[in-house]
Amino acid sequence: MKRTICVVLSLFVLTSGIFAAEGATIVIGVSPFPHKEIARVAKAVLEKEGYSLEIKDFTDYVTPNIALEEKSLDANFFQHAPYLENTVREKGFDLSWVVKVHIEPLGLYSKKIRALGELKQGDIVAIPNDPTNGARALRLLEKNGLIRVRAGDLVTAGDITENPKSLRIVELDAPQLPRSLDDTTASVINTNFAVEAKLIPSRDAIVIEDGESPYANVVAVRTADRDSPAVQALTRAFNSPEVKRFIETELVPKGIVAAF
Repeated sequence: MKRTICVVLSLFVLTSGIFAAEGATIVIGVSPFPHKEIARVAKAVLEKEGYSLEIKDFTDYVTPNIALEEKSLDANFFQHAPYLENTVREKGFDLSWVVKVHIEPLGLYSKKIRALGELKQGDIVAIPNDPTNGARALRLLEKNGLIRVRAGDLVTAGDITENPKSLRIVELDAPQLPRSLDDTTASVINTNFAVEAKLIPSRDAIVIEDGESPYANVVAVRTADRDSPAVQALTRAFNSPEVKRFIETELVPKGIVAAF
């Protein structure tokens, strides 16, 4: 009986999870752009270290962290560090980021105006409705002189203290913001969704965050797995020279910059 138990336990150790040995498959959840393209480059690097990378697409900002916490993913790559940290605080998830990869500058776009000076009294400006990107959008508007906002990290439209043009701030799901341009005067849009909508940040954004933005996009894993050989390999792959070269040659023209 003892021998049988030992054999079963040995098999469990050898077969449970992706982090037992080389040759394992790492399942990562990503946003379509630019995360999927970057993950494909990292996949080729990982193969040289003996790991396979299975890439799964997600089109929202909520499901990938739930899937990671519930172990249907081994990692995800779709969010910036403050968003992850806020999710962990709110949901109690035991997740951590392991490597910064790139920055997607938030920009203000419009089909109706070409400069901030064209904004009129009462114009509608849409921003993301999630706490971190909403606060980030408000700071962008503040930096460009449109509003003043109370001090703090997760500020909301209710924290606006000065609004000289009486702008109507509307909060929408981030993926909907490009479609909102027909109905708003301007919208603050994440770069990934802007590019998916055929906007070119360097050309089309009226104002855009600069390279000093703290909102670097990260690879996240379960905290218990962060020191595993597979996660260490994943970290090296996403900060590899191959990934940096891809970002600099293919993504910088679209407004995306490396964070390493």
